[in-house]
Amino acid sequence: MELLRSLLFAPGNQPERLRKFPRIDADAFVIDLEDGTPEADKSAARAQLAAIVDELRAQPLGGYLLVRVNDPQSAHVEADLEAALGADIDGIVVPKLETSDQVRYFGAALARARRDRPLAIVGGIESMRGVMAAPTLAGADPHLRALYFGAEDYITDIGGQRTPAGLEVLYARSQVVLAARAAGLAAIDQAVVEIRDETRFRDDAGQGRQLGYGGKICLLPRQVELANALFSPAPAQVAFCRRLLEAAGAAARQGSGVVEFEGRMIDAPLLKRARAVAALADRIGAD
Repeated sequence: MELLRSLLFAPGNQPERLRKFPRIDADAFVIDLEDGTPEADKSAARAQLAAIVDELRAQPLGGYLLVRVNDPQSAHVEADLEAALGADIDGIVVPKLETSDQVRYFGAALARARRDRPLAIVGGIESMRGVMAAPTLAGADPHLRALYFGAEDYITDIGGQRTPAGLEVLYARSQVVLAARAAGLAAIDQAVVEIRDETRFRDDAGQGRQLGYGGKICLLPRQVELANALFSPAPAQVAFCRRLLEAAGAAARQGSGVVEFEGRMIDAPLLKRARAVAALADRIGAD
């Protein structure tokens, strides 16, 4: 799962919303059997899951197709897993992970599925215990390919209050991205529940990107558009990085290990960042 700038969630009990997925340019789509589907509708959502997935697969779908199951402590989780693994999906999203045994349980279920392609787990860190265990969770099973931070559940668990500045979740948010990136996993930032406030989304996504996140949970198609743009390098940044790499290559060919470029002394970390930006631009076809 190399590119996860936008992870769009839609309720599993609302097929009319799920059918819109092929018209949206998200990097991943999530059919949500957890919070998005009311208790009374969970059984029916599972029953129709395979059919709606087949319907989506019959159309061009640009991103990964995932199913979010209920949390590991839920009475629904086994039935969710059975339904999800009976459908043609790319993986599962598991909320509220807190122990390595939970990660391995889901990994073993995916291993037993024996698909022609590897299935992935996107894990949610959404509680005090989950945040404290994040570094251990991140390395618990090879099926785990990404972690996301769930700010709303976390702040409820710890008994705090959400604010626009977000300082109340800064430590936890940082812990999750650090654990994910140290383990080589994709890191997906918290949702913005003020779904019509584009300024709020832009500001929050900017903070997430500065922390090291590579993408964001999205609740509407418009948030997907914003996330894809905000977590992609700007054209000026891409051009600068390509010029820098060209200058560094020329210097290396001349036997020089020190590069001065456009008024800056270029060192190894800056070169590494430039290579990462250029690689991402190549992946998404950006100039």
